[in-house]
Amino acid sequence: MSIKPIPISLSWSGGKDSAFALFHLLRDSRYEVKRLHTTLGEKTRRVGMHGIAEELVELQAESLGLPLDKIYYPASGDNLAYEKAINAYLDQLAQDGIRHLAYGDIFLEDLRKYRESNLASRGFSGIFPLWKWNTAKVAREFIEAGFKSVICAADADLIDKNHVGKDFDLEFLAGLPADVDPCGENGEFHSFCYAGPIFENAIPVSTKNVVEQSYDITLANGEKGEKFFWFAEIVGAGS
Repeated sequence: MSIKPIPISLSWSGGKDSAFALFHLLRDSRYEVKRLHTTLGEKTRRVGMHGIAEELVELQAESLGLPLDKIYYPASGDNLAYEKAINAYLDQLAQDGIRHLAYGDIFLEDLRKYRESNLASRGFSGIFPLWKWNTAKVAREFIEAGFKSVICAADADLIDKNHVGKDFDLEFLAGLPADVDPCGENGEFHSFCYAGPIFENAIPVSTKNVVEQSYDITLANGEKGEKFFWFAEIVGAGS
């Protein structure tokens, strides 16, 4: 008697970790990836700290052959409003018989606990196919598997501007400072995956320019500070 695979929706940022998570989920007979879901700014229509435009994520989903659900969150950054949007999406999934969500997280314990707590309160479960994997190994295997990904955003204190808009490859890894995680798991950098074994077709993209953007932050001593990030304007063919 065969066991029916568990239907899931994968949290899709468009970056290398979610792409590699999907790569492994598609090869795991225990699961069936039914759809992807992405959170986007209500006004910006871009993926959070990745800064990737909505239409590029749509092109990814089209090449992957999977439905894409878009969850919009307010510019205010209000966490309650964000959770309200997520809960509305969970209601939609429940109607479709999906009670499991997958994520590309690797070792951020607090984030996993937050996700699992919110899911459990609604009768859902989380799946983490890359959990506790060695990030240096994940980075190398991702590249060796034939994936292509471009650095779309980076912490300006840690990553040189010249690396932003360039491919995530062995040369990039070799040039990372010792205190930067090879997968950027601590938020040091983000990427946009445009080709690989899970895509039917590569997505032709180019980097238009790289800009610096600042964000207000609260420092450890409680004082207000400013944090700077590089963002690459990644555009599709013909843009």
